[in-house]
Amino acid sequence: MTSNVELQPETGPSTPAAPRTPSTWATLRSLLLRLHFYAGILVAPFLLVAATTGLLYAASFQLEKVVHSHELTVPVPEGQRQVPLARQIAVATAAHPEGTLGAVWTFDEPGRTTRVLLDVPGLAESTRLAVFVDPYTGQVRGALESYGSSGALPVRTWISQLHRHLHLGEPGRVYSEMAAGWLWLVGLGGLVLWLTRRRRAGRRLRRVVAPERGARGLRGTLSWHGSVGLWALIGLLALSATGLTWSKYAGANVDVLQTSFGWSTPSMPSSGGHGDHAAGGHGGGGTQTVGADQVVQAAAGRGLSGPLEVVWPSEPGSSYVVKEMDRLWPQRNDQVAVDPATGQVTAELRFDDFPVAAKLIRWGIDGHMGLLFGLANQILLAVLAVALISVIVWGYRMWWLRRPTRGFGTPYRRGGLRRLPPVVALPLAAVTIAVGVFLPLLGISLLVFLVVDVVLARIAGARAGRSGADRSGAGISG
Repeated sequence: MTSNVELQPETGPSTPAAPRTPSTWATLRSLLLRLHFYAGILVAPFLLVAATTGLLYAASFQLEKVVHSHELTVPVPEGQRQVPLARQIAVATAAHPEGTLGAVWTFDEPGRTTRVLLDVPGLAESTRLAVFVDPYTGQVRGALESYGSSGALPVRTWISQLHRHLHLGEPGRVYSEMAAGWLWLVGLGGLVLWLTRRRRAGRRLRRVVAPERGARGLRGTLSWHGSVGLWALIGLLALSATGLTWSKYAGANVDVLQTSFGWSTPSMPSSGGHGDHAAGGHGGGGTQTVGADQVVQAAAGRGLSGPLEVVWPSEPGSSYVVKEMDRLWPQRNDQVAVDPATGQVTAELRFDDFPVAAKLIRWGIDGHMGLLFGLANQILLAVLAVALISVIVWGYRMWWLRRPTRGFGTPYRRGGLRRLPPVVALPLAAVTIAVGVFLPLLGISLLVFLVVDVVLARIAGARAGRSGADRSGAGISG
């Protein structure tokens, strides 16, 4: 939730009545209001870009199916069986001799083409040339660049990189890390502010979870801003957490944390083969006994099914690795290693044996990528993106409605940190420093906000001092 505001700014009393010392909670809330105000105004543009490009990404899966339908699908001939996988691979590698065989994707779904992935010099990092083969005729349907573990084709790759770094390369990743880092802070802060607003007891629950009926203007906008943000918060926090795993600076800290606590995804146990091998195409060098069809059969004998990725041995002495690719239900992500000389399974890695944390990370990343439950996942991503865009727009509208006649809207009063008792201020400072170290861009931007706020306070204090001195001088001289 961004730019959450109260219906009235939290200003001090207008009369010189006996001052009341605010409670610790009131002071904390005042501090949170000020932070939420600045974050909403200054950080919301990053969130708005991330949400808009994220909405495009959620639609990219269906767009990919339409744009690249010729390569992805083929008519299913009645009664015709599929040609051997080794023959399909041979046709693909013969059509593109410049590539080295890296992996093959096979599908049980009727009408899906076989995808042969070739390592071709000159392609971008994490990019391979995907050659699409009709499994019923053995003819090549086309070739496209394929990016990443999800096999994104050009249209989805372009949108994905727009969302990730705005096609600016490494410098562009700063925007997405800023958005992911601030999203949870702004969201949780907004949640606290929303739940602690004063409401009439009889209508408290309904006004928390649903927009206020009949409310107009600032009150109505705040009602929509808070209630929609409340419903979207869990999904947005999940996107923030998983988005940080891809980030440049915080992502490195996440990797260290995963390794330290044993949360990393296990890897296939090492297993040796016998001699050189290059079945079903040129890849690795030499001659081998076992063909691609036998490798798939060996994996099927250990229970692997559905869409499969067969990874070719990268060097002499290594094995084939066959992986399940069913992201719709993550438990079907088992892997086996197959000896290229004997066709025997030499190692297994079962998803059920993953640590709980590794499973949660896998589910979270697949959910962020729109793979977890297919179309349902993509619709949920689109809904969350629209919700975040709406909350941001409502936040800016509230800022506009409560601004002075001209100029920047008045932020909430400063001084919250100075009024906090040490027993609260010291732990809060320690937590803030720890978070800033773990999420460097968040920490740096938060420090910049603090410095700017202090400078503005000094300027305002100096002006007030000069104004008071001028008034005093006028009174004496008068």
